[in-house]
Amino acid sequence: MIDTEISAAQEIIHDNMEHTLFSWTKQKGIDPIAVKRAEGVYLYDYDGKRYIDFSSGLMNVNIGHGNQRITDAVVKQMQEVAYVTPSCVTKARGDLGKKLAEICPGDLNKAFFTLCGATSIENAIKLARLYTGRHKIISRYQSYHGSTYGVMSAGGDPRKIPADAQQAPNFVHIDIPYAYRWPYGKDTLLSDAVAQLERLIAYEGPGNIAAMLFEGESGTSGCFKYPEGYMKAVREICDKNGILLIIDEVMSGFGRTGQWFGFQNHGIVPDMVAMAKGLTCGYLPFGCLMVTDKIAAKYDDAMLPLGLTYSAHPVCCAAALETLQIYEDDQLIENTIAMGKYVDEQVELLKQKHPSIGDWRNTGLLGCIELVKNRDTKEPMAPFNAKPDEMKVMNKVAAKIKELGMYTFVRWNFIFIAPPLCVTKEQIDEGLAIISEAIKIADTSLGER
Repeated sequence: MIDTEISAAQEIIHDNMEHTLFSWTKQKGIDPIAVKRAEGVYLYDYDGKRYIDFSSGLMNVNIGHGNQRITDAVVKQMQEVAYVTPSCVTKARGDLGKKLAEICPGDLNKAFFTLCGATSIENAIKLARLYTGRHKIISRYQSYHGSTYGVMSAGGDPRKIPADAQQAPNFVHIDIPYAYRWPYGKDTLLSDAVAQLERLIAYEGPGNIAAMLFEGESGTSGCFKYPEGYMKAVREICDKNGILLIIDEVMSGFGRTGQWFGFQNHGIVPDMVAMAKGLTCGYLPFGCLMVTDKIAAKYDDAMLPLGLTYSAHPVCCAAALETLQIYEDDQLIENTIAMGKYVDEQVELLKQKHPSIGDWRNTGLLGCIELVKNRDTKEPMAPFNAKPDEMKVMNKVAAKIKELGMYTFVRWNFIFIAPPLCVTKEQIDEGLAIISEAIKIADTSLGER
């Protein structure tokens, strides 16, 4: 007699595979983790297997999983009022706006609440064009700002290529060099990068450019470092030409880089800041666009032509307020600085052990290991936008990481290390031991031809 019973995990996976669609992947032949619960830096599946989450979900669960303070805050707000239209106000909305104004530098004092990172960036682009009367947006090729049509076009991530024919117009891209793959010496890196940007502005016409859009710190494109001093030069160029500076802090914001915001590592203050992810740490979908008083003042006596049904959703505002309090109460930014330095030290030791590690780039707890076939030539273990047959080694590395009990983001030749900001040294050691074991696969492949 054949046993037709299936486990709870198998049933859950089956129902998801049969009736839901998955982002950024083929729909058949995948093997998702059936997560039953999550706590701190760990996920647990229905078979009791534990996975250490070394990418904080999608670099968003900064406070860690399962913090019931958020649950309590959300329940309390829902018991009072779950939803009101954006034309009404709630205490949570006002308190959150005030708190964000306190932690943002300069005169970034006005919050427009959105639903996610993409809607924050979309509204930043709209507002920049409306405010300046100009139409072009400059952004970086190796960047990601979301997947709606506007921000997909603004970004340079190759996931937009299948939808190229539907891209939005008036986005201009620049390739910002980074030290590891710059062959001309660090002395020329900054000057050449700035000169390239100035040429582009001249070609496009500075009077046509509404804004420049950059990430506070590079994320899933590869944690690429800006040349030192680059963002200060960008700020000066923007001021000189009447161009607004929009900084995308969706991934790099809220302690991830050892500061409230990634741009603070560069000593600048932008005109707009787009936020999401770490604002509620994934407990609820939510976003925010912070703008300066000067920009907001234009609409004191004129209609602000932006709107969303769920803007300033009171339950999300309550979740965000409690999240911000947890950052402070648990000293998560201070812990990020300390643990980031510890990760740097430990990965340097891994580089001595593993010849396939070419580079390590990290700010706070937003880092990635880049694997190469040859340290001298720096040939990547898998190229940019690698085809399936070019991912054989990296797929084996990723599979071994999962097998050994880790969930983390592996892309092309990058292994990302961005655990929740509450991570401890012991947990970092645990995670790096798994990564080290998996990288042995890449080391072995160096001798294969």
